[in-house]
Parts: sequence; C-alpha cells; structure tokens
Amino acid sequence: MKRLVLQCLLLMLPISAHAWGDEGHEIVALIAWNYLDPSVRAKVSGLLADDTSRLTRDRDIASEATWADRYRDSDRDGDRSRYEATREWHFADIELGDREVDAACFAHPALPAGTYASAGPARACIVDKIEQFRRELPNANLPSAERLLALQFLLHLIGDLHQPLHLGDAHDRGGNDKRVEAAGYRAGSLHHYWDTVFVERLGENSSAVAAGLLAEVTPAQRREWRGGTPSGWALESFEVAKTVAYGELPEPDSLGRYRLSDAYVRDATAAVRLQLERAGVRLAQVLNAALGP
Repeated sequence: MKRLVLQCLLLMLPISAHAWGDEGHEIVALIAWNYLDPSVRAKVSGLLADDTSRLTRDRDIASEATWADRYRDSDRDGDRSRYEATREWHFADIELGDREVDAACFAHPALPAGTYASAGPARACIVDKIEQFRRELPNANLPSAERLLALQFLLHLIGDLHQPLHLGDAHDRGGNDKRVEAAGYRAGSLHHYWDTVFVERLGENSSAVAAGLLAEVTPAQRREWRGGTPSGWALESFEVAKTVAYGELPEPDSLGRYRLSDAYVRDATAAVRLQLERAGVRLAQVLNAALGP
C-alpha cells in the first residue's frame, strides 16, 4: 500500500519529458526519491531550495538532476569557461579493447589540497568526480554553496554513469560518430539513440515511467545494486556498451550507416530500463549514506 501511494504521488508530479538527456535523469531522480530516508528528503529539498541559478525548471529533485548539463552548456556559445571546465566530468571513454578505467580517468589526478571538487581540474572523469562530490556532501563545515554543487553534480553524474555510451567507446566518441536508424525513428547518432530514443520508448512522462520501474525493482535487486563502488558501476555500464550497444550492431551499409533491427531496439530498450533502475537505487544509496543520521 505504501508503494502504491508513493507511485500515485509520482504520477501527480508535473514532470515534462525530454531525454537521458532530461527524461532519463528525471526518472533516475524520481526512483531515488522513493528510496530516500525521510530525513534525507528534507535535507535534499533544503539544499536544492538554495539554487538561485535559474538553470532548471524547478528546484525539485527531478528538475535539479538536469542541472549539470545546463550548467555545462550555459556558456557554450560564449567564453566556454563552464563548458571546458566540466564537460569531461560526465563520462569516461573506456575503449572496448582494453577495459581500462585508469587510462580513461587520466590516471586519477588528485584533487589539490584545499580545492573544492567543483573547482577541480577539467581533466577528470566521471568516476573521480562522483567520489569527490560524495565526500563533500556530508561535510557540514563546507560552505552551503559547495554542498549544493556536490548534490547537483551527484544527482546528474550518477545517472550519466549508468548510460552505457558514457563509459564504452569504440574510437567513436561514445557512439557519437556512428550514424544509425531504425524503423519508425529518425536517423541519428548511436549515442543519441541510447540517450533519448530508447528512453522515450519506455514512455514520454518521466513520472509515469519512474512509477512503472519502481514497481519492477525487487528487494533482492535493491540489496544487490546498493553494493559496489562508482568504479565497479562504471565497468558494469561498460559491459552493457560492449555486449549490447556495440556488440549487437549490424554491419554498416556502403555509406557507413547502421540499420538497427527490431531485436536490437528491443534489447537496447531493456538494457536502458535496467540501467535506469540501477541508477535510481544507487543514487538513493549515495544520498542516504551522505545525509542520513
């Protein structure tokens, strides 16, 4: 009954649909919200209430899960300082042939002493940034503005960590250089299909999709998924990229384009579904550990 009430509340939230991208991040955040301790929900809401950036539609957890992309792109057509400082934090290009996290993470450069994670080096990967921000979040001695940034980045980056093409790479910029098409969908990059198309196949209302996915997560899955580390989760996403995103690709045509089969679309959608569920459970775990009693 409790879960049913929570799912009904999720369905009532006014969340618009975008992509993973926006829709996927909203779904992850809404799943996580369901698993947060009540005291942690209050702390998350309190921190997010201080966001004065106006980069998101609202200051609820689902909207704020999209903040890091908006922050990164907010000066992309200007001096590009935010873009250049944070764009590499969203992924780690683990090449299919070597499965090497350390190389994809620039050998894990240390955060200089006394430097906030939000001011850390531009050449840092998603795994290291998640570790840095989750160490900052529970530190009540830090300025509230830095803890807000830690929360905003965690809401987003843990979602990105579970997008397989943010981790797997075949010397094609995570699928951005591969042109694909499928029956009923406009042609686009392979990365775009995994960011957007396969998420939208789950439904175009983030609240409804999150409620449906919540109903599927079993207690055993939740216990399993809460374990591990960001580095391990990255390798898990990499394996999905290797076996499904790239592994099930057909041969390209004479122009180098890939025509995705119905089976590929079905398998990719199932993989995206699972990754969103994992991300929501793990985001809640990180926030409960950082902000819980």
